[in-house]
Amino acid sequence: MDGAKKELEGGDGVFFDGIAHRYDGLNRIISLGMDSRWRRKAVDALDLSPNAEILDVATGTGDLAIAIARRDPTVSVVGIDPSVGMLDVGRDKIAAADLTDRIEMIEGDGQDMPFDDDRFDGAVVSFGIRNFPDRLQGLHEMTRVVKPGGTVVILELREPDDGLIGTMSRWYVHGVVPRIGGLLSGRKEYEYLQESIAAFPPPEKFRALMTEVGLQDVESRPLTMGAVEIFVGRKPS
Repeated sequence: MDGAKKELEGGDGVFFDGIAHRYDGLNRIISLGMDSRWRRKAVDALDLSPNAEILDVATGTGDLAIAIARRDPTVSVVGIDPSVGMLDVGRDKIAAADLTDRIEMIEGDGQDMPFDDDRFDGAVVSFGIRNFPDRLQGLHEMTRVVKPGGTVVILELREPDDGLIGTMSRWYVHGVVPRIGGLLSGRKEYEYLQESIAAFPPPEKFRALMTEVGLQDVESRPLTMGAVEIFVGRKPS
């Protein structure tokens, strides 16, 4: 739930620096502890190979980058995010996990990344792309920097499915989460969460965007009764 990073990926990230040191705790509370499980699913989808180099876009405080590095001791990760405050927290966590030799954190815009074409074995973004001002451009960039045959994974919140559970989930996301986030953080960022989720396209439309940027074998599946969707595509060999 790196949510409410509204329009940050196209800016300088200052907007979110103010809650960087409380960010991880807020996510644990707001996601009811499920965010770690969702990230594990994203790591599974990357289908890591030995010595792979993976790009983590909108890395935030580096939770996903750390999870990737811990999955395989031969894998390295580059995380990119516009928020200096979030990156600073992430670097401290990486040092505490003794992973500084395998995880690099850099400041940058996910829509205009300073990497060569065909560099990474895979790229992933978790709970960030719905806040890109131009999602298609973000997908273009992720596809560009991945090697032919590489995997692109997107983990994102979405409007839950219909039914009783979906109704309860929508009530929680739209009514409870913004109040909890605002109360605990003392900031307004989490007021935007429900808006960004509602604005994210349904799975079939987002899969079409992935196909539009040239990804193949695009598929997706819901997690936690449709509150989260994981998308996977492959860059043509």
